[in-house]
Amino acid sequence: MRLTAWIAVAFAGVAALPGAAQAAQCDRSCLVAIGDQYRTAWLAHDPKKAPFASKVRFTENNVEMEFPDGTWDTITKEYGPPLTLADPQTGQVGIYTAFSQKDTGSFAAIRLKVVGGRITEVEHIVNTLRTISGPPVVHGDPAAFAHEPRILEASKPGECGSRAEMTRLADGYFQTLQNNTGEIRNVRFLPDATRSENGGKVIKDIEADFKTGRYLVNERVRDRDYFLFDPYLCIVMARGFIDHKGVLDEYKQTDGTPVRAIYREPHTWAFLEMFKMKGGAIADVKATFFGAPYYQRSPWTKHPDPVKR
Repeated sequence: MRLTAWIAVAFAGVAALPGAAQAAQCDRSCLVAIGDQYRTAWLAHDPKKAPFASKVRFTENNVEMEFPDGTWDTITKEYGPPLTLADPQTGQVGIYTAFSQKDTGSFAAIRLKVVGGRITEVEHIVNTLRTISGPPVVHGDPAAFAHEPRILEASKPGECGSRAEMTRLADGYFQTLQNNTGEIRNVRFLPDATRSENGGKVIKDIEADFKTGRYLVNERVRDRDYFLFDPYLCIVMARGFIDHKGVLDEYKQTDGTPVRAIYREPHTWAFLEMFKMKGGAIADVKATFFGAPYYQRSPWTKHPDPVKR
């Protein structure tokens, strides 16, 4: 009853919006079901098990290719449970999951575009130990993949704020991450806000971590694109890139601790990242990323940032 009432209120609020026609075609339950069908088809290497359009645009790690290809040929097992996000207004589905390719443990963040009940776009960001090996960062155990309980909590009607407000908070996170000096820029965090990367729990107090200034090596967080808003879970999903020029050698954290930069050459992380909002603040962050060619662009980014030195 609570979910039914929530959906009624949510749809009343978006009825006048441009994406309402899409919402009428495929509501949250419909989109989540299509996400489940997608994962079933992916694991079975069989596109017939999901409702694909006659033409599907497909990328994996920002490389555009014919569909199906890439991990559609190599996935052998999926661990659970996945996290599925749904944006009925725009017909977008987001999935965070863990899987294996034979004996290679992997994590994936997936975006689907659904039009008229059919999947027209598929975007994969896939992470393995190989794709984050230079320099090494956190890579969890795919068999132990789990989500913070708070991430799965349903929101109350009106709790999320507008799409613009959710975007502002997520972008403030990236503003703080870029050229991190210890200053918190245009964002609020819950005191116990967590961040997990590639299936591994790494930070349990995001604000305190940022205040150390240890991410000064992040010269750019660019091409930030906020494309999915799940009003039931209060989650926004984004893509982007973190660039390290490889010029910074040594620096000091805000407490004076000396640090040697781990990026010794030009380097980029490419990511699909999600932000759980609660009470006008970021509560949890989950990221899947891989080491990309320096200054890589995404074929999905419609308005990339100007090239900067």
